[in-house]
Amino acid sequence: MRPLRIALVGDFDPQITAHQAIEASLRLASAAKPSIEWDWLPTASLASSTSAVSTHDGVWCVPGSPYRSEEGAIAAIRLARERDMPFLGSCGGCQHAILEYARDVLGLTEAQHAEQNPGASLPLISLLSCSLVEVGEEITLAPGSLMHRLYGVERVRETYHCRYGLNPALEHLLSGSELRITGRDPRGEARAFEMPGHRFFVLAQFQPERRGLTGQVHPLIAAFLRAAWACQSISSR
Repeated sequence: MRPLRIALVGDFDPQITAHQAIEASLRLASAAKPSIEWDWLPTASLASSTSAVSTHDGVWCVPGSPYRSEEGAIAAIRLARERDMPFLGSCGGCQHAILEYARDVLGLTEAQHAEQNPGASLPLISLLSCSLVEVGEEITLAPGSLMHRLYGVERVRETYHCRYGLNPALEHLLSGSELRITGRDPRGEARAFEMPGHRFFVLAQFQPERRGLTGQVHPLIAAFLRAAWACQSISSR
């Protein structure tokens, strides 16, 4: 079987801790399973064509926003969602996956990220009431959710490096949709999301990849890779 191929959608910067951690996590996972290959796909390269994404078994939209091309990141996320490709969005990737879903599924075409558009009429992704740069906090997981099953506990502690997230005042716009909030912080604000009808579509406002810097593969990343291996196995038949 050929190596697993993971598309890392984002603008690689060796100085970004999360980018170092992502590669460490994938190297650790590769040591225990068939080999893994990953390609960094700059967002600007995806604005006109997402063909490079479609050759992979899974898509991870990574931290590091604002991206050089919001359009490119959104296009890659849309491809993964529509083609039922295993998808993981962490930190900035989580924020942009929420935007993609709101625009392309819910029809909220005016939904914007306040970091790029401070004066937006519909700031779906807004400045957090409390900055979460290098902050660890507890998250309560929804019983019965995929995340709850993967962690095996109801409360977990994770590390963040962000200033933006889903606008609590506009959270109701996702109510009743397929994109479900499955993790909340102590203030009740949404910090984790998933799409039950998708092969694997998990969004984390936090940075699960950081566990790779301590020699461990995070359960969300392990589950993402399992879904990608399963997808590869089906496509190779």
